[in-house]
Amino acid sequence: MLKQLYLLKIYTMEASSTPIDYFPIIIQLLIALGFVALTMIITHLVGPKRKTTDVKLTAFESGIEVVGNARQPFSIKYFVVAILFVLFDVEVIFMYPWAVNFREFGVNGLIEMFIFMGTLLLGFIYILKKKALEWD
Repeated sequence: MLKQLYLLKIYTMEASSTPIDYFPIIIQLLIALGFVALTMIITHLVGPKRKTTDVKLTAFESGIEVVGNARQPFSIKYFVVAILFVLFDVEVIFMYPWAVNFREFGVNGLIEMFIFMGTLLLGFIYILKKKALEWD
């Protein structure tokens, strides 16, 4: 019992750290922050000075003149389709690593992919049942 306590004491003494152990990290952090600050100051002093005019402050969209207010409401269907696209697109991305390592995963990997595809298919059927993709 005494030997175990002695070994525990030695272990905790070796594992403890002092503030001086963090000194290199603090120095590296200060150098990084100094570099960022110095770079920002130098680019501000050396960079070109341009006046802001009304023409430069106007919105520019592919050379087309701005007409009306950009804050007019439009159908929520655009958002729904965009979110569904991102959702299914990201899920399809998960299939690529599986296809690359198909032989290594064996039968268990095939079963897991069938479960994943089934879940994906159930989500797609749910979306079709809710008529989320219809534009009435």
